Amino acid sequence: MTTDSSTSIIRPSSPHVAPRRSHTLPPTVPLSSQVGGHAGVQTTEDGSLLLKPALPRELEFYQLIRDGVSPDVDAATATASGLKPLLPWIPKFLGVLSLGNHLVDNLPEMAAVHDLPAFVQANGTATTIVLENLTHGFRKPCILDVKLGTVLYDEDAPPEKKERMIQTAANTTSLSTGVRLTGFQVYANDHPDPVLTPKKYGKTIKPEHLPDGIARFFPFRGPVSSTRVSPSIAAASNMPPSGDIVATPDNIQPGLPLHILLVLLTRLLEALERLRVALSTAEVRIVGGSVLIIYEGDWACAEKAARTSQSTSIDEHGHLLDDVVAASPVAESFEENDDDDDDDEEDEDEPRLFRLSLIDFAHTRLAPGQGPDTGVLLGIDTLIRLIHERRSVVQALVDEGAGAGADAKSPYRHT
Repeated sequence: MTTDSSTSIIRPSSPHVAPRRSHTLPPTVPLSSQVGGHAGVQTTEDGSLLLKPALPRELEFYQLIRDGVSPDVDAATATASGLKPLLPWIPKFLGVLSLGNHLVDNLPEMAAVHDLPAFVQANGTATTIVLENLTHGFRKPCILDVKLGTVLYDEDAPPEKKERMIQTAANTTSLSTGVRLTGFQVYANDHPDPVLTPKKYGKTIKPEHLPDGIARFFPFRGPVSSTRVSPSIAAASNMPPSGDIVATPDNIQPGLPLHILLVLLTRLLEALERLRVALSTAEVRIVGGSVLIIYEGDWACAEKAARTSQSTSIDEHGHLLDDVVAASPVAESFEENDDDDDDDEEDEDEPRLFRLSLIDFAHTRLAPGQGPDTGVLLGIDTLIRLIHERRSVVQALVDEGAGAGADAKSPYRHT
């Protein structure tokens, strides 16, 4: 392999491999909004990119999803495994960091990051992949990491680890429901810091407590008193006596107004249904993977997105679409020309209500001819049920006028 230092192009020695561009990255900082996964994740100072240590299998999966081929898997096998429908749900993969602390990839859109300051890689022995930061563009990102699946161990794991993971699944909500809440954060509109719920919470609750966890991640805020909430609604939502306000040591009260929360939950349910369809055709085993849900906790930004969503379609990442696209709206957006600065600026200003993504593929493998991952599908079904129940509670409160004032008269009210 030879390098032309004047153009930063790395030319592979094989004539069958396309030339790859090499770009330096700006300085990075530790990711402050990480609620699950392993430590060591960094983000660029502008928050747009994520740098994550990755095992070879995770790198290969990102290559397969994006390019339809990898060094060890041919295009026919990747196609037969039904990976393409998953593309809209996967964080955009931009490349890897080379030994020279450069981002190496063959994507033409990466020309936009020329002439940036050099990034010093923290661990020169680890492969670091560069992804889009899913929280970028949110003013107050409320984040939930939901571990998917009933099998938590890799097929080539040592026997003692398999046994330990089997016990972990049995002792938590994973085995019976296919989900585990691994951590989350929510914002109050009038406070700069998020309210954090650690991983321990998800590891200690039982399946019957999952609705309470979802209520804590999707709280509502407004002039709602416990006396105005009917006993039947309170029981259905697992509300604490405070009337569904999540109490914290600093008396921070997170949550969205009821009418905005109703729009959010409605759109999220639609996205989860589409994600389930994609997963039902993918012959993969996603061991240790997660669904990441991010929504806007800033009232003004969330209301702008919710208002627009009443007359405009929203894709699975909470982006507003001018037209209903029957196929894959986010996959279409991946193919747009990112070199158009005007389009980039317009996208950044576009309201975003939420994002729904699949993450963490360190132990993901193809399973051609073996059908979909039934444990992951169980988890998605559980999540759909939980969000549906939460939406029903919020809908009932809106219908009863429990939100009072602006909530009762909201133009976003659903019927």
